[in-house]
Amino acid sequence: MSVLLEVKDLNLEFKTSRGVLKALNGITFEVRRGEVFGIVGETGCGKTVTGLSILRLLPRSAKITKGMIKFDGINLLDLPPSEMEQVRGGKAAMIFQDPSSSLNPVFTIGSQLVRVIRQHTELNAKQAEARASETLDAVGLPDIKRIMTSYPHQLSGGQQQRVMIAMALSCRPQLLLADEPTTALDVTIQAQILKLLRDLQKQFDISVILITHNLGVVAQTCDRLAVLYAGRVAEIGSTHDIFNNPQHPYTRGLMNAIPKPGSRGKKMAAIPGTVPSNPGEMTGCPFAPRCEFAFERCSMETPALLKASEGHLASCFLVEHAG
Repeated sequence: MSVLLEVKDLNLEFKTSRGVLKALNGITFEVRRGEVFGIVGETGCGKTVTGLSILRLLPRSAKITKGMIKFDGINLLDLPPSEMEQVRGGKAAMIFQDPSSSLNPVFTIGSQLVRVIRQHTELNAKQAEARASETLDAVGLPDIKRIMTSYPHQLSGGQQQRVMIAMALSCRPQLLLADEPTTALDVTIQAQILKLLRDLQKQFDISVILITHNLGVVAQTCDRLAVLYAGRVAEIGSTHDIFNNPQHPYTRGLMNAIPKPGSRGKKMAAIPGTVPSNPGEMTGCPFAPRCEFAFERCSMETPALLKASEGHLASCFLVEHAG
């Protein structure tokens, strides 16, 4: 399976009133064609800003200081804004957390979809309207004519999220980034949206990056995943390998914190401490202050991604010792 997206040694910082915040510190991973790739971790670990960096949707206070984002053979960081606009929405698209704030409240669903399609394709107005209806049907929305003439507030949260997925898919992108796409939905609708994403990924043969803090979502949906901690990749590998044989102490902590059958009434496992506020300023492994296995070297050196098994890497000196 060939590589569609390669992110290498990505470093990003924010200028804040308190100084420079180094949010991403050497993020490295690749996404293969036709796979669902998960990015997981606690709030503040850099998941969303990694996705925004790929599509260059960062705020003015953010600056990529180092690294490469190669998409379909082209380094996106080298593209001028006009060319990046053609990639964004056309070849790569994003589904955001809150559909109600992503859809324009003063335009109908149909007009918003048609506008996106015409912006990124050579279809005329009639063809774009047909593509919009076809894509809304593909995401399982009923009564397409009513949906096309509705305003966002006239739709339920689940319907709005399906519209956002349709909008992202309407120009037939190669890559779809989904940032916590089920957070604002109830459990039943969450399951429907996740199944829909997986079905559409197969139907349209696209690659998907699923950004989430929910390991249950990852287990159901992703082929491979990267576990982020403090703006770094702590572990990366197949979903099966990471769930069955986690190598980084942080990943093990996340796995132990998942509620298990029969655990009702028992105290849940938790990782002590919090994510460092400015991990790029730290010396050594950023997880060392919270790690029960930390030894002297951990506070002095930052471990690289080390091979635990074929295709399974972890940023931990314990992997080196095990090898």
